[in-house]
Amino acid sequence: MYKHILLATDGSDLSQKAVDAALELAQMSSGEVLAIKVVPLYPQSYFEGAIVLSTEDISRVEQQWADEGQHIVDAVQQRGIAMGIKVTPITAKSDQVGETLLKTAQEHGCDVIVMASHGRRGINRLLLGSETQHVLTHSHLPVLVLR
Repeated sequence: MYKHILLATDGSDLSQKAVDAALELAQMSSGEVLAIKVVPLYPQSYFEGAIVLSTEDISRVEQQWADEGQHIVDAVQQRGIAMGIKVTPITAKSDQVGETLLKTAQEHGCDVIVMASHGRRGINRLLLGSETQHVLTHSHLPVLVLR
């Protein structure tokens, strides 16, 4: 069974399904969870849709996003503690969510990746991309996707 579970969460209602599944899986297998929130970097160019801000303001915004991300994974850790499951909360700063998840899973020796998918199709998927699809396509580990 899976002993080292990477849980990708963004704090949304949908990702809560992944949190529930990862904690249940850890409980069933006497495993542990590595809860990760990938925090985006502030867009730096006009073409990325950014408003021009000073370096200090950008740092402040990125720190706020990092703090919010840490709060999300800390909440998962608290749920794990209540269930008797070891949960390690981490955040990572990156615009490449899928790659960051794959790299983190490899670095921490995870057995499975648990994440949610919005199930976008058509033009929405083309425009918004699919981090879940990227993970599914490139992962050498099993991936549990919840919708």
